[in-house]
Amino acid sequence: MPDAAQYGDAGSDTLGNIARLRGLNLPNLARLGVGNIKPLTGIAPAPAPAAAYGRCTLASPGKDTTTGHWEMAGIHLPKPFPLYPNGFPPDVMNEFARRTGREWLGNKAASGTEIIKELGAEHMRTGSPIVYTSADSVFQIAAHEEVIPLWELYKMCETARDILRGPHEVGRVIARPFLGSPGNFARTSNRHDYAVPPPKGMLLDQLESRGVFIHSVGKIFDVFLGRGIKESTKTKNNTEGMAQTLEAMSETADGMIFVNLVDFDQNFGHRNDIEGYAAALEQFDAWVPQFEAAMQDGDLAIFTADHGCDPTTPSTDHSREYVPLLAHGPKVRAGVDLGVRGSLSDIGQTVAENFGTRITNGQSFLAQIL
Repeated sequence: MPDAAQYGDAGSDTLGNIARLRGLNLPNLARLGVGNIKPLTGIAPAPAPAAAYGRCTLASPGKDTTTGHWEMAGIHLPKPFPLYPNGFPPDVMNEFARRTGREWLGNKAASGTEIIKELGAEHMRTGSPIVYTSADSVFQIAAHEEVIPLWELYKMCETARDILRGPHEVGRVIARPFLGSPGNFARTSNRHDYAVPPPKGMLLDQLESRGVFIHSVGKIFDVFLGRGIKESTKTKNNTEGMAQTLEAMSETADGMIFVNLVDFDQNFGHRNDIEGYAAALEQFDAWVPQFEAAMQDGDLAIFTADHGCDPTTPSTDHSREYVPLLAHGPKVRAGVDLGVRGSLSDIGQTVAENFGTRITNGQSFLAQIL
């Protein structure tokens, strides 16, 4: 985006840079029109794209998970959630120690897997939780499940969430439990997120008021605190996320299925793993025909992202980029160029219009694609 340099992201281009440096084999996304959105090395524009295509601007300041997902649902933030690249201030950490009854380790920006390697043994010896943050607006607490039981870790997260108000209101507090022994630690699937409550009236609220059934897959439930969601499936990785999406499609006659696939940034973007990211994109591409075969005549699929996460740059942070937009389905007008959308909220407004309602922000493109 034009303001990328303000975020330290000049030159970031997740899809473009991966295609240029490693190459990408994405025949199905190419058929839909991903190469029509912008020039991509080795992915030619489709002569007759099967989907409508475009890109979305992030209208809100910031480039984190909560900001992007909230904007999709119609929420524009006046200012970004706070970041703590040098750790949290003493007043926050002193209050955390006082209210939890435990001292802490860490308090710095770090990779979750690396910090448990670094401090896991000391944590086991002292019983002090490991506190760290990341490129996101997050307060993360890592603890060995046999040292600090899950119920206590979750209680610590609730305490932290209560402390982190006002100027320190981070987007999410996250429990990061792990198991194992020094040199062989592994995070468990008992992660739990404590998000800031979204403002009322966003897309999921509006759909709930219309009686629309919403099934979430992945971390969507945590990002929106479950608001309006009738059924939720947590996932450990992309493979499980894609499988659960197909299962939800087979079980859901109508409504909305809202899916987040976690591996792209969590496992590859933040770790600057170009090969892993490319392979994950190709795995997703290979799954697309199975997804298309499961679609019913009245279904609409929208593929997009909540931010960039370029693994080819020195930064391990998210990146301030336009996000791709592909709208596809049996009744969608193929080959429609949706252009550069003013906001991710255009997606939410399109969904809202489909179900006979509206959200505060965004311009629907439903009429363009029907």
